[in-house]
Amino acid sequence: LSQPVALDNHISVIPTYTPVPVFTSQPIPVVDLTDPEAKTLIVKACEEFGFFKVVNHGVRDDLMTRLEQEAIRFFALPQSLKNQAGPPEPYGYGSKRIGPNGDVGWIEYILLNANPQLSTPNTSDVFGQTPQIFREAVDEYMHELKEVSCKVLEMVTEGLGIEPGDTLSKMVRDEKSDSCLRLNHYPTAEEEAENMVKVGFGEHTDPQIISVLRSNDTAGLQICMKDGSWVAVPPDHSSFFINVGDALQVMTNGRFKSVKHRVLADTRRSRVSMIYFGGPPLSEKIAPLSCLVPKQDDWLYKEFTWSQYKSSAYKSKLGDYRLGLFEKQPILTHMSNE
Repeated sequence: LSQPVALDNHISVIPTYTPVPVFTSQPIPVVDLTDPEAKTLIVKACEEFGFFKVVNHGVRDDLMTRLEQEAIRFFALPQSLKNQAGPPEPYGYGSKRIGPNGDVGWIEYILLNANPQLSTPNTSDVFGQTPQIFREAVDEYMHELKEVSCKVLEMVTEGLGIEPGDTLSKMVRDEKSDSCLRLNHYPTAEEEAENMVKVGFGEHTDPQIISVLRSNDTAGLQICMKDGSWVAVPPDHSSFFINVGDALQVMTNGRFKSVKHRVLADTRRSRVSMIYFGGPPLSEKIAPLSCLVPKQDDWLYKEFTWSQYKSSAYKSKLGDYRLGLFEKQPILTHMSNE
């Protein structure tokens, strides 16, 4: 994978980006999950960044490495074999196309549902091209990442004083949880022109409750700050990076922000990332939590089911502000001059 990979030739236009100064001096919050103050630090990071790094998370290095190696083996297969596991609908193998609405990037990926009961022919074909060890690595990794997600969410509830303590984590633990795993491969990308780089994955927010990202030691991930500036995230293959998702922004009534992020392709090294998206069951109602916002008049968002939001997000373009459709509009009273 050290050489450029030819993705779908019939898509010729990959977005390029003219770099502007990206701040790397802005420290990314780091939370040690064994720290007694971890819950306080997590709440602060979610409020200020919507993003943080966790260390001492309890997931074995060999498990992370094993899944990355299996993903690399799959992405190194001949294109004709990989295509048998696609196109993603939404699960399976995809190349360049990101979603059904025209977004493209310098990327190929596998999207897998965390619920084995919802397996599709495409996802079966992913494992059909590789040894059984790939499926076992995926299953074990998703189990461990569910535990990390739930641990972080339980620290959030404790830090915010939410009762009961499993208010958030029970949605991810539910046997019908709509969680998924995404394995991304960003091949080495030559510069299109002087000072131009390929966009691997355009700017977006994650729609679920929480996202847990791990990548190899290749740079490219950037997050957007509240002032609109972009911060480069130094890679760290031994740690996880946590994103606040749109659903968690709604449940905290905007106190936590779903962070906008993007990935730029590297001109020297390929990047492999593995993201676990912790989602609620499709029928779960998403709304500001009553213990945080007792009066519905103070809600910034309408209540919706996860199925409704997921369907709406799937119909949108990558960079759209998806929550806009679910924001409560202020009630305007018209005063008569009479």
